[in-house]
Amino acid sequence: MRGYFGIGVEGISKASNLGAITRTAHAFGASFTFTVSEAIHIREVDSVDTSSSSKSVPFYRFPSVEEMLLPKDCSLIGIEITSAAIELPSFHHPHCAAYVLGPERGILSNQMLDRCDYVVKVPMKFSINVGLAGALVMYDRLLSMGRFAPRAQRPGGPVEPKPVPVFGQPAWIKKRGSKNR
Repeated sequence: MRGYFGIGVEGISKASNLGAITRTAHAFGASFTFTVSEAIHIREVDSVDTSSSSKSVPFYRFPSVEEMLLPKDCSLIGIEITSAAIELPSFHHPHCAAYVLGPERGILSNQMLDRCDYVVKVPMKFSINVGLAGALVMYDRLLSMGRFAPRAQRPGGPVEPKPVPVFGQPAWIKKRGSKNR
């Protein structure tokens, strides 16, 4: 898969939610994670991030939206419920992207929304947990980037034949009808 992605949160206040996001980002292969204006002590996150993602995925802290830095040509995508937001199933993910979610009891700041290249919403009746919203966005990115066979037309999985091993069967498997000498 070409490109990369990072994911972060603005104004997060619960270590467990940040831990869930960083752990899930690690599992989905994120290139980096970040916070902007967090309202927690980052040291608390290590106790809830059971994958120790900070040892494998770079983590950045930005004191404010103005001080937030992203790689060159990286699109910033805000995840927020607004009337103008693109619904996630209709969104074409950029190859190089950073996703930012809002705080648990609030929304992305106007300064952050102004910096976003796109604003996307998970099509729900109401707001869901920030960690779960982040996981849904990362899962949708993974599905839409084309690493998998197309969905089956009927219930179940793809009905494609399994690939044949390149070098044939291992020598220790007897072929049907062969005699043991």
